[in-house]
Amino acid sequence: MPANRIDATLTPDQNARAQAALTALSDALPFLIDIADADRAAMLKFGERNRSFVVKALAIAEAHPEVLPTSFSLPEFAADVALVENLYPIRHRLETLLRQVDDSYFAAGSEAYAAALLVYQYAKLHNLASGALEESLDDLGRRFARKSRKAAPTP
Repeated sequence: MPANRIDATLTPDQNARAQAALTALSDALPFLIDIADADRAAMLKFGERNRSFVVKALAIAEAHPEVLPTSFSLPEFAADVALVENLYPIRHRLETLLRQVDDSYFAAGSEAYAAALLVYQYAKLHNLASGALEESLDDLGRRFARKSRKAAPTP
């Protein structure tokens, strides 16, 4: 067997508690939105460097509101910046947690796949002697079936 990076079981109770925590988090942030990919692509990019720029721009706007046109809503700008700043630590924790979930999922999946490959190899060897696993092996073998390439038409 390959290296065992993760040795865990997700109990029904743990799963239910995790699902409840995710529901509670979603309920605690009812203003969260979904943005279509096309809309996201059309929006200005926002990242860590832009975050500090935005905070500094708000400080200038609040210190010198006279430089802003009357159509500019300083309270709306301040509310957006406050939301960004308040979501930042939540987002950071979620990114860390998602990375850990992804890593655990990947490690468990990789280990399970490596073990499945060994089972497939052992079953093929056993089948040579008895032939009893032919149907099961055919089903597993479909995973490795290559799609035939259509021959290029001759001119």
